Amino acid sequence: MDDTFFKPTSLTTKMYDEKILKRVKNIKYTGEMKNADAVGEVINSHCGDIMEIYLKIKKNKIDKIRFKTYGCLAAVVSTDCMCELAEGKTLDEAERITGEDIMNTLGGKFPPLKIHCTALSLKALKKAIKNYRKRN
Repeated sequence: MDDTFFKPTSLTTKMYDEKILKRVKNIKYTGEMKNADAVGEVINSHCGDIMEIYLKIKKNKIDKIRFKTYGCLAAVVSTDCMCELAEGKTLDEAERITGEDIMNTLGGKFPPLKIHCTALSLKALKKAIKNYRKRN
């Protein structure tokens, strides 16, 4: 992600540490996936975040994963990290990823009010896996 998308403000730099701010400039898994084997979408009615997860499955493993997130910086960063953790894993392994796994991988700190973003990304992943299993 280039600086045309994300320009840190003084408020942002106070809310998030350097590791999180660096991550948001290096998002890897964003974008819609054509011909996805499964899609999971969730909406958080409290904050308005919307997440879509796209999966390509080969031999019961997540071969490719992408996301679209309409939400805050924490939503984007935590979803990108969740994708990093899920890609290459079996469906069962991916379902066992936790919010703590995401936070540990990020190595940074979110404001307490933003921790729910990790749960939302995992909910979207689990919904995509559930949708895949229904169809296959």
